[in-house]
Amino acid sequence: MVLYVIGLGLGDEKDVTIKGYEAIKKSNKVYLEAYTSLLGGSTSTESLEKFYEKKIIIADREMVESGCEEMIEESREQDISFLVVGDPFGATTHTDLVIRAKEKGVPTKVIHNASIMNAIGCCGLQLYSYGQTISMVFFTDSYKPDSFYDRVKINMQSGMHTLCLLDIKVKEQSIENMLRGRKIYEPPRFMTVNQCIEQLLEIEDIRKEGIYSKDSFGIGLSRVGQDDQQIISGTFEELKDVDFGEPLHSFIICGDMHFIEKEYFETFRIKKN
Repeated sequence: MVLYVIGLGLGDEKDVTIKGYEAIKKSNKVYLEAYTSLLGGSTSTESLEKFYEKKIIIADREMVESGCEEMIEESREQDISFLVVGDPFGATTHTDLVIRAKEKGVPTKVIHNASIMNAIGCCGLQLYSYGQTISMVFFTDSYKPDSFYDRVKINMQSGMHTLCLLDIKVKEQSIENMLRGRKIYEPPRFMTVNQCIEQLLEIEDIRKEGIYSKDSFGIGLSRVGQDDQQIISGTFEELKDVDFGEPLHSFIICGDMHFIEKEYFETFRIKKN
């Protein structure tokens, strides 16, 4: 028996590959990882169940990071599908899952799909010209991590672009509820391009190393892979007040651009009044 780890792509239930669809259809149980990313806005568990003709079991952070042993054990006796938005290896959590399954001698099969890491090519910047990808987390009054800044610095010094993956908060608990052991969760939150730019500039203002500024070039993207995807390029200052609409959002800090990249950049340039 096999534990299938299946990428669903970025759009909706129909973005699954034929190979992935066939694995889902023959599986005894189907789990959906539902916290590192999300499918398109109107896609629901119900639409997945209708299309795949399978009951979908939601796998939240708690289950995947600490309670997936049961799912792995189930895979010894039956075929199990674990569905991941984008590509299975877009998050380290899924790598860890495969490692744990292998350590227990459970056969695994990974079925790949599109993810933000390759679909980001839609903005016209060449994939081989990107440096290290960074994750931008929500700042709080007491928590403003800036380790990403050093990675951006290395990328910019090498003339490379930087893909910024923006924070998603799904099924998060407040500190008070966590300490009291109350299963009460905060409303979902999704970082916007605007918040990302604000935080980038805030850290530049603190570090003052001149790695980027409000006049640096960037590209804001939303809902990549969906029919209503949006791509807008410009300076940080020009983009910081643009409404990119519904999640999910991504942001690119542009490094040195080839003349073809510059051409493409201009086709998405924000329209000035």
